[in-house]
Amino acid sequence: MDASDGELLLHTGVTGSASRMGHRLTIALRSWQATVDWDGDQPAAVEVTVDLDSLDVVRGEGGMTPLSGAEKAVVRTNALKTLQAKRFPQATFRSSAIDRDGDTLRLVGTLQIAGHSGEQTVDVHVEPDGVRISGEAVVRHSAFGIKQYSMLMGAMKVADEVRVTLAAER
Repeated sequence: MDASDGELLLHTGVTGSASRMGHRLTIALRSWQATVDWDGDQPAAVEVTVDLDSLDVVRGEGGMTPLSGAEKAVVRTNALKTLQAKRFPQATFRSSAIDRDGDTLRLVGTLQIAGHSGEQTVDVHVEPDGVRISGEAVVRHSAFGIKQYSMLMGAMKVADEVRVTLAAER
């Protein structure tokens, strides 16, 4: 599965005393690939690789003014710097365990991003037709040694938790 099968999105929040000035962002990752190893009809392992340079700021909600095209470009540049994308151009997730409960899979594994690795859980729902899937995970900047982008001497910064969502058809 890859980006032609669906979308992988990051959803950020804003925190701090000046958080009303900031935008809650939706960022698409335009280049990614997921592979699944099967044991009969059950998934045995999942690996997802994301090219960070494919990061594309889709929209910003809230803020004092609408997010302009120029501001989207600045956000993209800042995000790539924060993720150290020149040095670590990809983020990867590799499952080490998959638990199934009906149509829901809980993947536990290792996320590697910005030169740091840590345990990550991803919940995936498979529609009864077996074709459509959706997934969600919460990634914390602090769990991976990533300093949250901030402005106004820290009065406004990206929230520690970033929600990652996947919607795809295979």
